[in-house]
Amino acid sequence: MNPSVHTDSKPHEEGRAGSLIASLEEIQARYGYLPQKALLDLHKRTGSSLVDIYGVATFYRAFSLKPRGKHLISVCLGTACHVNRAPVVAREVERLLNVKAGETTADREFTLETVNCLGACALGPVVVVDGHYFPAVTTSRVGDILQSARVGLNNVKVETDERVFPLEVSCARCNHSLMDPTHPIDGHPSIRVTVSFDNQHGWTALSCLYGSYNVASEYEIPDDTVVNMFCPHCHAELLGGGSCMECGSPMVPMIVRSGGIVQICTRRGCLGHMLDLSGAIVH
Repeated sequence: MNPSVHTDSKPHEEGRAGSLIASLEEIQARYGYLPQKALLDLHKRTGSSLVDIYGVATFYRAFSLKPRGKHLISVCLGTACHVNRAPVVAREVERLLNVKAGETTADREFTLETVNCLGACALGPVVVVDGHYFPAVTTSRVGDILQSARVGLNNVKVETDERVFPLEVSCARCNHSLMDPTHPIDGHPSIRVTVSFDNQHGWTALSCLYGSYNVASEYEIPDDTVVNMFCPHCHAELLGGGSCMECGSPMVPMIVRSGGIVQICTRRGCLGHMLDLSGAIVH
């Protein structure tokens, strides 16, 4: 849910929040962060209160009030990761980048942060770089992870990339499996859902490999389009996820059959996703 703004009606409230998000996205794109002067100018230009502006700016992880590097590194220090030596991993990242948590390297290449939980407790220690999860990280792997970020993390080789692993999911409403072995993607059964956008309504198949963004659809979905997703079995709309930390769009929750929940962003082209395997059965 978007952070509230103080207005008299819900539609007007949502409209103002959406307008603020769009304005902040423009500022972030121009400067790479949200300078205080730019936020004061936005306040004077639009009449929006500073409370509302800073509320939206701090609610979404995509926005930053300080200059941020090209790559954002998050090291989880939650309980499950902590007991698996995550603090040692965090110190190794600090050593190699020569920064402390919350700082950005002098060349603006990396920003390092530590977080309380990244929703993948069974995979700890977990490091996330630009939305890509690296499980069971050891100090010896930190250098390779940083180098991978420099080269480009979106060049995923699903056959060999350790960040990519299959999930079997079901509808969060009726618990019916969403797996479709008749339409494989990346060599695995796809996740089949029904989507609607504009005046189109048809099927979409998603790769079941967490870390792969390969999709097949009955109709071409333009980039930046936010779609509505439905279960092809009970026909209920898949709702109840949070807001995407990358773009603020609604997230769609699906139940992981071995335990846990995966959420994916409904905006076409956004790489936002979240995995919580805290209830998974580990073999």
